[in-house]
Amino acid sequence: MTIKNQVKTAVLLALLTALLLWIGSFFGKTGFYFALVFVGIMNFGSYWFSDKIVLWMYRAKEAKQSEYPKLYKIVKEVSKLSGLPMPKVYVIPTNSPNAFATGRNRKNAAVAATEGILKLLDENELKGVIAHEFAHIKNKDILISTIAGTIAGVISYIANMFMWSAMFGGRDDDNRGNAISLLVLAILTPIIASLIQLAISRSREYFADETGAETVKNGHALADALEKIEKNVNINPMRFGNTATAHLFISNPFRGQSMLSLFMTHPSTQERTKRLRAMKF
Repeated sequence: MTIKNQVKTAVLLALLTALLLWIGSFFGKTGFYFALVFVGIMNFGSYWFSDKIVLWMYRAKEAKQSEYPKLYKIVKEVSKLSGLPMPKVYVIPTNSPNAFATGRNRKNAAVAATEGILKLLDENELKGVIAHEFAHIKNKDILISTIAGTIAGVISYIANMFMWSAMFGGRDDDNRGNAISLLVLAILTPIIASLIQLAISRSREYFADETGAETVKNGHALADALEKIEKNVNINPMRFGNTATAHLFISNPFRGQSMLSLFMTHPSTQERTKRLRAMKF
């Protein structure tokens, strides 16, 4: 399954890149390169400062070992098992149960857990969740999501150029036909790019589930945790933050499941738990 998820991510990134090159071919080199540089700088900034931005957004406070001994103990254990440096540990002041990892690399990583998840899960379940978050760090998922976001951002930027061209491109019949074509491209290509980006996010969640379960040699604990988290998030969703960061969490913190699986940031909990419980160690 590990190789399958890696191949799937590579194929999806290739599709996203191909879509970028295709839509870029309709524009001049100058406009294409400007979009690439502009969006690239924006996304590089968000990647480099991702830990500070998202931790601030969710009011996370660095956890003291004396206040959260169980959490520290588990993070230290998983750090040793995964062979990664000890990350900074944060607690988010909300009863909505969830967790995420952030940071641009293994040496600058942070793991954050909500007060709600610390109350909800037993030690083995919490260990499974923390192992999942370490897996995101180990698998370089912050970098991968930044690359996907940059490509999708450039596509959206170029699509906006198409939309303006369609609106102000002239009034004769030929131009009107071109305007309709440009308008269709402007509407459809960002949607396709977003769908591919979400598919990448879902594939990385499967990969983190698998890697995390292998780290602690226990798929059932993480499966139990995911079921508890989803049930409680549906009752008590996150009351602050931004939906654009939903993909960072182990489970979407803002909702119930989307009606359409293609538009979900995470795979269904049912499918995730099914795969986890089928794992052998």
